[in-house]
Amino acid sequence: MLTWPKGLLQLFLLYTAWKMGSGQLHYSVLEESQHGTFVGRIAQDLGLEVSELVPRMFQMLSKGEKDYFEVNLQNGILFVNSRIDREELCAKNTDCIVHVEVIVEKPVRFFHVEVEIKDVNDNAPIFSAREQILSISELITSGTQFLLEGATDADIGSNALLTYKLSTNSHFGLDSGSDEDASKSVVLLLKVPLDREESPVHHLVLTATDGGEPKLTGTVQLVINVLDVNDNPPVFNQSVYRVKLLENTASGSLVITLNATDLDEGINREICYFFHDSVTLHVTKLFIINSDTGEIRVIGKLDYEKSKFYELPIVAEDKGSSPLSMHCKVLIEVLDINDNIPELSVNSLSVPLPEDSPPGTVVAIIRASDRDSGNNGEINCFLWPIGVPFQLESTFKNYYSLIVGAVLDREQVAEYRMVVTVEDQGVPPLSSSLTLLVPISDINDNVPAFIQPSYTVFVKENNPPGAHIFTVSASDPDIAENALITYWIDENLWPLSSYISVHSESGKLYALQSLDYEELKLLEFQVRAKDAGMPSLCGNATVQVFVMDENDNAPSVSRSSEENMILVMVPVMPGHIVGKIHALDVDSGYNAWLSYELVEESHGPWTVGQYSGEVSTKYPLDESEESKIQSVLVLVKDHGKPQLSATATLSVSLVTSGQTIKTDINLQRSGDNFVPLVDSINIYLIIAICSVSSLFLLATLIYMALRCHCKAKESMVYGPGMATLVCASEVGSWSYSNRHSHILAGVSTEAGVKSDLMIFSPNIPVFSDNGELINGVDVPQILLKR
Repeated sequence: MLTWPKGLLQLFLLYTAWKMGSGQLHYSVLEESQHGTFVGRIAQDLGLEVSELVPRMFQMLSKGEKDYFEVNLQNGILFVNSRIDREELCAKNTDCIVHVEVIVEKPVRFFHVEVEIKDVNDNAPIFSAREQILSISELITSGTQFLLEGATDADIGSNALLTYKLSTNSHFGLDSGSDEDASKSVVLLLKVPLDREESPVHHLVLTATDGGEPKLTGTVQLVINVLDVNDNPPVFNQSVYRVKLLENTASGSLVITLNATDLDEGINREICYFFHDSVTLHVTKLFIINSDTGEIRVIGKLDYEKSKFYELPIVAEDKGSSPLSMHCKVLIEVLDINDNIPELSVNSLSVPLPEDSPPGTVVAIIRASDRDSGNNGEINCFLWPIGVPFQLESTFKNYYSLIVGAVLDREQVAEYRMVVTVEDQGVPPLSSSLTLLVPISDINDNVPAFIQPSYTVFVKENNPPGAHIFTVSASDPDIAENALITYWIDENLWPLSSYISVHSESGKLYALQSLDYEELKLLEFQVRAKDAGMPSLCGNATVQVFVMDENDNAPSVSRSSEENMILVMVPVMPGHIVGKIHALDVDSGYNAWLSYELVEESHGPWTVGQYSGEVSTKYPLDESEESKIQSVLVLVKDHGKPQLSATATLSVSLVTSGQTIKTDINLQRSGDNFVPLVDSINIYLIIAICSVSSLFLLATLIYMALRCHCKAKESMVYGPGMATLVCASEVGSWSYSNRHSHILAGVSTEAGVKSDLMIFSPNIPVFSDNGELINGVDVPQILLKR
């Protein structure tokens, strides 16, 4: 038979007796059966497939008895495992039952099996002594009865039903009558009066035969001595006395006073009382009889649970020279009192308990018992404290299941300490308790959550590859691997994966390559946080990475492919516009704001608009000018830090009326030539250039006024370096670019070249190296318009 494993029991008993289909089987087997004797097809009778026994961890549990039975897991047959002696196991009890509990898992079921041990006639009747000696007066009349010590048979039923036979003689026979308590007695009957002179001693053989097959016998020698004179035995007023005693009767208490009389006189009528020789030593330790008065008193502790009934055969014998005796029986019934405290034991405890265990899940099997009887042995079991998500349900008699009664949540309560109390119905009631500690094990039922749903990060362009730009963080209230968080970005977003990566353990975001504001202004993507539970759960947060512009592009001057020289007819008045320099800086904001000035060596009759790039005359020119072709060298600078610049050379040819002239404009920047074409004759163009110059001058004045109210600078940490941001009024009202683009990971965008409008707020936060806000100011609002 399978035994319980040591340590923690891994059993979940999911079915109760009333609701979940537990059952009971009854088998019978003869005692003294050989090992391997067939008892029953237990798997078939329980509705189990033989192939299920091993996977479902079929187990048998005996209630304190030896391993008398075992199940063959190959065929599902219950067979005898060891020798069974019914008399050793159950003594004289009529019903001899071995109780076995069967448990299977997946799902867990609980069965009760009873195996009745049938008696076989394996014990012969035996007498307590090899011979019995009786002294009978010759004056005893026929019909007188003498109580003999009968034989005992350890078997039960018909196997213990004894019949007696006396050897053939002319004086004695056996009385086959029964006492009032229906217990068979052996009584020797004098049929013919004795004559001591004829035969002073009679030797008889008393044979006891049981009712078994085959029949077994036992014998005892009867030695009957014939006595003279004292011819009246003591006589009791009744043959059977019945007494009831409480099991807590105090030592010394009187049970009964017997009274026998003798019609003789003198010493022949004096009576002595004593227990018959058949009374066991155990009984003589509980009761004592006064040989003179016939009082029977309690001298030991009566225990109803050990024995409910005592039979005391009493002998009254006179004191004549040839003593005569008479017998009676005192039948003592022990009454139960509530003197046993109910007992509790845990047969199965399945802990820790997963927090997703559904209501009805069996946590523990508890056995409650009370050795008392009647109301004293009736028990009730209840759970404390009230309000815990557990319940007690009765399965079979004296068995209770602790089951889940409500939804569990480890994050709210990690363990439960409960007290199970059992109380009987005696007066006064007795009770006992035990404490159960049920820890709740974690399951992965909480999604990792970020501190905030979205993050805004500012990174200066031209960052070093691999720079740490920010740190995201998520938390999970679960424990162990269910709270172990890893971070990741969807690798399927190919354009994004080449720019940004996240450290799987720390949540640190890294820029994989140097970012270029002129190519990429915004990266928007989702960082996911996944725990290590089974199955894993994910949370996400949106991250917007704004690339901040640096002054890394020098101004570029446009070039005309049609003409390379400006023709100016003299005379010319002061302020005459001879040409315009067109330059563009692909940076934005302050870094793209351009100014123009003449190179010092080229100062002459020319001047250039600081912000318009228009080249005009400073004083009147006429035909007296020495040089007919003059070169004007213009320096174009932005306002970034560091400041970048480019140069443009404007060739002006002074001609008189009627001459054919050409102008060669040679513009240089980093080895490239750029030539704008100006039609000096077209008065409309001159008017337009003057208008633009006026508007630009007005914008410059407005800019200077706004600059007085703007904060100088705010800085942003993107990692080891600093990104400098300036407000909109510091770089001009707006910054336009036809080349700007951004990547939105997980957000639908339209590809193509678009004009972006960016407005910078002067309140720029400062972050530490790990991406945490440290200056407490507001994050700048960035508006994207297309």
